Amino acid sequence: MASTKNSASTTRQKVLKNKAKLSTNNKATTSTSAPKSSKSLFGGLSKELLLQIHDLMVKSRVLEERLIKIYRSGESYFWIGGTGEEAWGVCLGLLARKGQGLKYDFMHLHYRCTPTLIAMGMPMIDSIRLMMNRSTDTSTGGRNFSNHYCFPKWNVAPVTSPLEVQYPIACGTAHSQKRAGHGAISIVTGGDAGTAEGDFASSLIWSSRKGNELPVLITVQNNKWGISTSYDGQHGETHIADRAKAFNMPAKVINGNDPVETYLAIKESIDYIRKTGKPAFIEAHVSRLNGHSSATGANREPGIDCVQQFEKELIDAKFLTKDQAQSIWDKYEEEGIRATEQARTEPVPTAESIWDHTYAGSENADWRKF
Repeated sequence: MASTKNSASTTRQKVLKNKAKLSTNNKATTSTSAPKSSKSLFGGLSKELLLQIHDLMVKSRVLEERLIKIYRSGESYFWIGGTGEEAWGVCLGLLARKGQGLKYDFMHLHYRCTPTLIAMGMPMIDSIRLMMNRSTDTSTGGRNFSNHYCFPKWNVAPVTSPLEVQYPIACGTAHSQKRAGHGAISIVTGGDAGTAEGDFASSLIWSSRKGNELPVLITVQNNKWGISTSYDGQHGETHIADRAKAFNMPAKVINGNDPVETYLAIKESIDYIRKTGKPAFIEAHVSRLNGHSSATGANREPGIDCVQQFEKELIDAKFLTKDQAQSIWDKYEEEGIRATEQARTEPVPTAESIWDHTYAGSENADWRKF
């Protein structure tokens, strides 16, 4: 029977103690230059990797704040994003096997996934074009909400507004990957409130049938809120990950605000799935720093700021100076401004383009021409 870690007692040290030795060909190789105390603090992750994670977390935060500014200036209709989920999202994006086709991982993400896409290589302007509904938006042609991405070149399936429909869809791509036999996996993310949907329960069933297990990493980012409804009192289980026990899945409850714990936990689960072809489950506790969406004002809310917290740790470890950290923030703020100015010059979708991409080749899309 799979065991679930108690989130209240889980510490970085306990997680690191139980981690398998990191493979030498992975980015997370042990640094030989870092002081022993720093190596212990950061779980053996190299200085280069730690700085890369920090850089991408800052880029993700600056982008989300830029999107909120675009909304508040009246240049967009709606914002929903992942401020507070940078530690989780960046580590997930770095560990995914990126590419197109069954040799690569499929990503079934929800609308707080900008940090994951940034880590996979998405430029800021792709997100800003989507936010401003420009026809140059490569994800939807400017016809969907912010952060509803789609990148076929990286096996990133369309992000959907209906809650948790991505979970059973992930089982479908995982089934294809299992038949192909390339060791690729499907990764699915979602929020804690959406786990009340039947689609979530279906994914647990379909991924774990004995003799037909699927290579899928099922994850939940638990920010303790469902729009304006508190998590407390809405769940009979102690942890959402407890549900995985009934399906014999290895399950973890982790501090998703800690990028070191997060990176190591995701890597361990992904390695297990690639080795066994069976599913695994992670519940990551994260913050929701700007409310549910612009529908609730996108105002700052209390909570652990994973970006500021990790930056302080790197500065205290002398991996980064305050001036270097500030230059990273400034660099991405300038990139966000340039991308916004560029998007302002680009067209919005035309009325006749509404039928584009409804079907492959757009045949018979316009019902009026049937």
